Amino acid sequence: MVFAVSLNILRIREHIAEAALRKGRRPSDVRLMAVTKTVDDERIAEAIAAGVDVIGENYVQEGKRKIEKLGKTVEWHMIGRLQTNKAKYAVALFDLIHSVDRMELAQELSRRAALAGTVTPVLIEVNTGGEDTKSGIPPARALELVRDAASLPNLSVRGLMTMPPWFDDPEEARPFFRSLRELRDRIEGERIPGVGMRELSMGMTQDFEVAVEEGATIVRIGRAIFGERPGWKGSP
Repeated sequence: MVFAVSLNILRIREHIAEAALRKGRRPSDVRLMAVTKTVDDERIAEAIAAGVDVIGENYVQEGKRKIEKLGKTVEWHMIGRLQTNKAKYAVALFDLIHSVDRMELAQELSRRAALAGTVTPVLIEVNTGGEDTKSGIPPARALELVRDAASLPNLSVRGLMTMPPWFDDPEEARPFFRSLRELRDRIEGERIPGVGMRELSMGMTQDFEVAVEEGATIVRIGRAIFGERPGWKGSP
C-alpha cells in the first residue's frame, strides 16, 4: 500500500511537470494537494511520507480529527463548502480556506480571526459553470466580493478557486479553467490593496493536466492518489 500511494504521487508529479513545461511554466509553481475526504489516517500518513505537503479536507469535523491525529507538519486546506457557524473552527485549523463564496462568510471568518489574533488566508470560490448544484459566486460578481473581502482587516485574499462541470473529456473543462485565469488577471489588474492573486486552485483527477496548462497553482487530487471511493464521479 505504501508503494502504491507513493508511486501514484510520483506519476502525478510527472504529469504535472510535463503539463507545466508544455506551457513554459516551472513545475515547482504547481502544488499537489492530496484530497483526503473519507481516506483513512494510515493512507494519509503514507502520502505525507511520500512528500505531499498540502492536505485538503471537505468537512471541518473530519479535518479536526485528522489534524489532531496526524499533526500539522503539512499544510491543511479547507476545500468544502463552509457554514458560517463553523468559521471559528476553520480559522483555528486550516492554513488556507478555498471556499469563500459570500460576504457573510468572509465577515465571520475575519471576525473569528480577529478574536484569535490572526489573519486568515482565503481564496474566493467562483462557480465558472453556473451550476445550481455547486457553490461559488458567479464570475460577474467575483470582483465585487474580492473588493469587499479585502476590506476586512483579518482576511488575506490570495486568489481564486473553481470546480468546473464534469466532463468525460478533460479538454471540455479547458474554457472554464481559462476563464478563471482571465478573471484572476482582470482582478489583479485592479490593484486592490491587500489582495494577492497568486493562487488558482483548479483541476482534479480527471482534468488536472489541462488545469496546469491553463495556470493552476494548486491541483486537488484524491482518486488518482488513493483510489476510487463511493460516489466518486465529480469529486477530486
